Amino acid sequence: MQHILKLDVAGQPRGWITAHEALTAYARGDVIYGVGDPLPPMMGGVQRRTGLRSRIDMQPIIALQGRIRSDFSLPLCNRTLFRRDGHRCLYCGQQFARAELTRDHVLPTSRGGRDRWENVVAACRRCNWAKDNRTPEEAGMPLLAVPFRPNTWEWHFLAKERVLADQMDYLSQQFRTLRAWAH
Repeated sequence: MQHILKLDVAGQPRGWITAHEALTAYARGDVIYGVGDPLPPMMGGVQRRTGLRSRIDMQPIIALQGRIRSDFSLPLCNRTLFRRDGHRCLYCGQQFARAELTRDHVLPTSRGGRDRWENVVAACRRCNWAKDNRTPEEAGMPLLAVPFRPNTWEWHFLAKERVLADQMDYLSQQFRTLRAWAH
């Protein structure tokens, strides 16, 4: 099922909603504006009096009524982390399937490291085990890239497996830099 990118009134991405949720928002009049090429129309029932069938034209990106929130936090989960790192172990550099990767804390949590974007990387099981409870420097295993916190637009891209071209164009305009995973 296709998902719709939900924006707040200021145009900030605020999540992904299902087509059914978007239909409800259109029917309630909560959609302020839409962005992108129209999706195939959603057809409803036939009205008894007129014989006309209801139809809602949706767009892949919609802004909904409501207040602007600046407190959107970017959840850290393995799926988005592994996508950020290109499904690549940031110690040995090899690419792996999601099931073969683990979350490694650059500064181990047992030594005061926190579970946050700037302190975690994708690591294969072998490298994670070899690094153990040490920093990359102590283990002699330098990182191939610096872990970073994605911005809101990058996170929304990373959080979805299938992103339509219009959605990608909208999100990528605010990416901090050209990313390998954004192609």
